[in-house]
Amino acid sequence: PTRIKSFFLSFGVLAGTIIGAGVFSLPYLFKFSGISIGFLYLAIGALTYIAIYLMYAEVVEKTPGDHRLVGYSRIYLGSWTTVPAILMTVIEGILVLTIYLILSESFAHLLFRSGSSELKIVIFWFLSSAGVLLGLKRIAKAELAITMGILSIFGIVFLFGLDNLGAVSRQDFIPVWGNFLLPFGPILFALSGRAAIPAIVRLGGPVKKAIVLGVAVPALVYLLFAVSVVAISPIVTQDAVTGLRIGIPSWASWLLGILGILALISSYLTIGYDVDKSLETDLKVSYWSRFALVMLGPIALYFGGLREFLPMVSFTGGIFIALESIFIIWIWLKMKKLKFHLLSIILIALFSIAIIHEIIKVLPR
Repeated sequence: PTRIKSFFLSFGVLAGTIIGAGVFSLPYLFKFSGISIGFLYLAIGALTYIAIYLMYAEVVEKTPGDHRLVGYSRIYLGSWTTVPAILMTVIEGILVLTIYLILSESFAHLLFRSGSSELKIVIFWFLSSAGVLLGLKRIAKAELAITMGILSIFGIVFLFGLDNLGAVSRQDFIPVWGNFLLPFGPILFALSGRAAIPAIVRLGGPVKKAIVLGVAVPALVYLLFAVSVVAISPIVTQDAVTGLRIGIPSWASWLLGILGILALISSYLTIGYDVDKSLETDLKVSYWSRFALVMLGPIALYFGGLREFLPMVSFTGGIFIALESIFIIWIWLKMKKLKFHLLSIILIALFSIAIIHEIIKVLPR
């Protein structure tokens, strides 16, 4: 019974960490690259992350002491990788917080149709940032609340989607080859959950089974959600939420708004607290410098012009999460003392393509 309990806890932690804001980018990608291409990316993404997390779990299991990615990087790759690894994780965290700000506007619109978008963003930012700085650990670690909120959103959307499945046409399944690479970065973002792996190892259940199911179930839920939104929404928007207002009753729209805002605040606290702790423990950054970065960084990026949900998700997934995954492979290879490993080469090639694709996209034409 204890082993079974550990398995379900491990599965829940990983699935809960993975299921998040990235899912709201998927319906748009499924609509404009084709459901078949979206399914292909989800399947490849799930298999890729299962391999990465099994590698990372082995590193955590076989390395004495309690470390984070930065610590494993220092141990196996050398001290010169410490600062790049910290910067990578901190910048990634700040970008994720900015993505939550962008998405909060869409959920706030479900609750309050009128009013300034900027004011809604600022209120969400202030409440969430204050929680991070007050060190609300209990709220910051409320992974269950986040997961339940988002799963409730999925459930509501899926129920309405079942009634509208006839609206999904054969045309929606046909691949749009011109948009073939469109889902790359967002899928990497949507299925990422590296932070959960040390907790899974500590729980002591069957790690491999927990990782396989912990990645596969969110991928399946994502598929159902994306197809449901394509079925419901007359207009599929980049964040999925805005277009849903047209396709569902006002009571459901209001309920989605509340669940979405609560899930986003909890997620913001979780990531914000993690970034703050990383700056404090790994870089020894002073309180006021952390205040400037964690509290002011995301809102400065938003008002500085980073307001597009899908490009931000794509950039964060295609650059930072891809780099993070390459680091994990590199650490695992060093630990195993392997000079050649075919799967690792294939995975590094995949992540490198994602990085190059995102760099080309942001370069001036």
